[in-house]
Amino acid sequence: MKNIIIAFFAIVSMAALKGQSLLPNNPIMYEVNLRHHTQTGNIEAFLPSIEELKYLGVNVVWIMPSQPIGKKKRKAKGDVFVEDLVQVEGEVDKWEKYKGSPYAIADYTAVNPDYGTLEDFRTLVKKCHENRMIVILDWVANHTAWDHKWISEHPEWYMKNDKGEITDPLDKAGKSLGWTDVAKLNYSEPGLRKAMIASMKFWVDSVDLDGFRCDVAMDVPSDFWHEATTELRKIKPVFMLAESEEHDMNQFTGPFNAYYGWEVHHILNKISQGKETPNDLCKAIASKQKKFPTNVYSMNFITNHDENAWNGTLFERMGDAWKAMAVFTYFTPGIPLLYTGQEVGNNKRLAFFEKDNVRAGRDASKIMDFYHQLGELKLSLPEAGISADLNMPISFNMEDKALISWVRETAEADKTKRSRTYIAINMSDKAQKWNKYPAGSVILSSGGSEKEIEPWGYRVIKMNYKSR
Repeated sequence: MKNIIIAFFAIVSMAALKGQSLLPNNPIMYEVNLRHHTQTGNIEAFLPSIEELKYLGVNVVWIMPSQPIGKKKRKAKGDVFVEDLVQVEGEVDKWEKYKGSPYAIADYTAVNPDYGTLEDFRTLVKKCHENRMIVILDWVANHTAWDHKWISEHPEWYMKNDKGEITDPLDKAGKSLGWTDVAKLNYSEPGLRKAMIASMKFWVDSVDLDGFRCDVAMDVPSDFWHEATTELRKIKPVFMLAESEEHDMNQFTGPFNAYYGWEVHHILNKISQGKETPNDLCKAIASKQKKFPTNVYSMNFITNHDENAWNGTLFERMGDAWKAMAVFTYFTPGIPLLYTGQEVGNNKRLAFFEKDNVRAGRDASKIMDFYHQLGELKLSLPEAGISADLNMPISFNMEDKALISWVRETAEADKTKRSRTYIAINMSDKAQKWNKYPAGSVILSSGGSEKEIEPWGYRVIKMNYKSR
């Protein structure tokens, strides 16, 4: 039997984050798609769900963009604009049918009337705080809607082509990314920076927001994020999540506390489909831990709004492997994410530009209980938090090209007082023999026996301190 051991340094203690982030020590994040979360699709209808999130152990609530959406060049589907459908078909109700992308923002300091009012949003934040949850808002700093007032008032704040025309976002070769419903901002303009930071401060000051999930963070200059967070953290120690694995996240001056684990996510998809192995996963994790500071965390996920809308449901992408992959995201270092409908087994690709509704799976209550169990267990284990394993390496062990295992451990100087948990996952569709069952109590299991882990099976074992 061959063991491939990939070591990486674990997370620094929460004390190192004081004054830098409001992130809980053992974070569990939930992404709220207000449009699709309830039948009504507004804030008032969402509020009772806060109790459900609490049941799931959620303590970080990420709200997708909640500001008004532009009408000019609003997308209906593909590259078709709503205004073109109305002109050709003469159907004004298309404006009601096609709500547009939440990422085409027409006003940074207002609330989309489909969702409610600014006071409703304040109520949402307050209720989350009462339930010991922090709230972050999706922030779209890279581009605006075409009918944002800045287009007419400050056209110099936008990127232009050779003809002097404002452009949609382009790639490095100057080719459109396809986001034709938005206009790309130009951060060489000091006035834009000042206005954008003022808009962010508005939400922290007047709504008591706790931070931001920063859309396509790598396409906005790093020095802007430094400038913005410096100002924001004069108000409160905001938590900043970058939708990026590319951005500058310097340990001492970096603006971001967490990053998207896109690469690991894609590998989990491919392992589920038999296209990659746990060895590829171990290498990716090791690479990320070398690249990022120890106090910048990976946000780990098996679905989100982009994956669901464009690449398929969790069950389409991962099939029978989804539970094993969920266990991985909860107990590997970092921040696990749940997305709207995931907790009830949503088995539908939710529309991106229209109002849609979650479709719960047949085993909705069992799936809810599964995520409740994961959350309750994670929150009960100090070694599963971001302050665990201070200055101690974690090794991911790979055996027989299928079984992956690792140990989470606290950092007490006296080893006999350390709290340890062992995690093993069979990342294949075939049963795997298992000869390294550690002494301790099984606290989470997919079934099976001590000598074999069933296909896509898992074990979480609270170890006796002498069993290392």
